[in-house]
Amino acid sequence: MDPKGQRVKLNDGHFIPVLGFGTAEAKEVPKSEALEVTKFAIEVGFRHIDCAHVYQNEEHVGQAIRSKIADGTVKREDIFYTSKLWCTFLRPELVRPALEKSLKNLHLDYVDLYIIHFPLAMKPGEELLPKDENGKLIGDSVDLCHTWEALEKCKDAGLAKSIGVSNFNHKQLEKILNKPGLKYKPVCNQVECHPYLNQSKLLDFCKSHDIVLVAYGALGSQRVKEWVNLNLPVLLEDSVLCAIAKKHKQTPALVVLRYQIQRGVVVLAKSYNKKRIKENIQVFDFELTPEDMKAIDGLNKNKRYYEFLVGVGHPEYPFSEEY
Repeated sequence: MDPKGQRVKLNDGHFIPVLGFGTAEAKEVPKSEALEVTKFAIEVGFRHIDCAHVYQNEEHVGQAIRSKIADGTVKREDIFYTSKLWCTFLRPELVRPALEKSLKNLHLDYVDLYIIHFPLAMKPGEELLPKDENGKLIGDSVDLCHTWEALEKCKDAGLAKSIGVSNFNHKQLEKILNKPGLKYKPVCNQVECHPYLNQSKLLDFCKSHDIVLVAYGALGSQRVKEWVNLNLPVLLEDSVLCAIAKKHKQTPALVVLRYQIQRGVVVLAKSYNKKRIKENIQVFDFELTPEDMKAIDGLNKNKRYYEFLVGVGHPEYPFSEEY
């Protein structure tokens, strides 16, 4: 499979591979495992690697990328690497230092995509989730348009080829799109998206502005209780998905990844299991029928696994909006 053919063009002229490898890890996984699985993902054909400062494993992921460049498997320009600006660095003066810290951890000269991880500004400092004595998140008041201007400067400086956002609702996106003196539009909005939360309204909104929707949580979730609503059914056990998978002689995971690609969504597949990583790259080997797509569309319940409840009450909490 030539990964070159499996890319979509971003609104700034760069290309993003439609299938990405997600590196967020469950708490119980040793950080060094990110090194092994990222190397393996590149070996089997993944060219889009999605990471973030908050995952605290950029050093290992960067090492994996560099070792695959060193052994001739890939060139730097073959890899599309995404990093994310965490909520405690949304003040404009903190943006570039945060990106430079990621680059230093990665030992890379640039990232292909740098995105605002969440529209919730939090108190700057070393704490990733700064809380007061009552366990309530300590917010910060930052105009996201000013944060965006700092990202534009990072792009101009060549530290990030493309810039975008994550977990923004359509109103928050509009705020940036309507900003006076906007230099670059966000190329993407990375959000939770799967058959139980198919984001069709947000997808239409993004398409109308030439913004790519990137899906995380595409396989449901890894059931990490701090982050995830465990009352929801397990996506990959859904009977409709299982029936479609059986018909195509594929796995339910491949069916949900294929579903996203066919609707024009860039999809992240997160797995720390080598057999499944190898399997996920086979998403290009089959196609769903219009009937399959319609049946999967019908599974939407507007239900989130990742509610980020710690952010409820923050004025910029994104998920109170319908989309």
